[in-house]
Amino acid sequence: MIKEVVRVPLAVGEDLVIQRNTIGGGGKRVCVVTGTHGDELEGQYVAWRLAALLQKEPAHLRGRVDIYPALNPLGISTMTRGMPLCDLDMNRTFPGDLRGSMSEYVAAKLIEDMAGADLCIDIHASNIFLRELPQVRINVNTADTLLPLAKRLNMNLIWIHAAATVLESTLAHSLNSIGTPTLVVEMGIGMRISPEYGEQLLTGIFSLLSHLGMWDAPVMPVAPPIVSSDGAVSFVNADQPGLFFPSSHHHAHVEAGQELGVIADPLTGTVRQRLLSPATGLLFTLREYPVVYEGSLIARILGGSQ
Repeated sequence: MIKEVVRVPLAVGEDLVIQRNTIGGGGKRVCVVTGTHGDELEGQYVAWRLAALLQKEPAHLRGRVDIYPALNPLGISTMTRGMPLCDLDMNRTFPGDLRGSMSEYVAAKLIEDMAGADLCIDIHASNIFLRELPQVRINVNTADTLLPLAKRLNMNLIWIHAAATVLESTLAHSLNSIGTPTLVVEMGIGMRISPEYGEQLLTGIFSLLSHLGMWDAPVMPVAPPIVSSDGAVSFVNADQPGLFFPSSHHHAHVEAGQELGVIADPLTGTVRQRLLSPATGLLFTLREYPVVYEGSLIARILGGSQ
């Protein structure tokens, strides 16, 4: 059943409308949320496939799944990361304010609608510059509650962040703060869809539904993830501007000192910098967009992984 969550009149004679698709009935409730950033499309595939699979076999669902495919429909329509009319990042406006600006009102209505769910899965992609291995990101303050759930989501990596690095104005932090357990998934690359990542996450979602007693059909087994803290992650940044050409593959195991790629100068035909791995481990983030500047993030390596 399609339900309108919030409607706001726009100056051009149209309305900003955010909808959800509710499948199932009473019992436990899981929210699957995506489209907060208009340039992150990986979750669109998951929303489409999840709705189709649940509606194909509704008799197996014991509870209710709410699918929110586009929290920022204007951003998706215009291929912009933020909300075009406000020129701001929607994931910096939560928990919102029902008496505030348009963006604050929308954020507050969304929190109001999702509050009380037994679980929320907030799906993001990377930006257009970086490709991310499928992962769950968790605040260390909520790890005791969320880690057992995250392990069932079939992601390659669970990254537990220090509390100081977590922004309080995000959807996930706001929901977790009011007792609605929320997992943040990040995978793929901005403005692209990776169906293999989407299918991997779908396996995890059905595993979680089964764990919660909401799905009584057989589910596929999930692979155990790598669990990491901030201290295990090494960052590689550019020291020189130019074009980045990788020599290692995303999702590869790399050795300390191994070349990850070069930054080239197309004018002179020279190599400005050879980028070496600072640690032995899993290359889980890799630069996708070739143009780089001093300080641009090139890669992240999870040390000690196989």
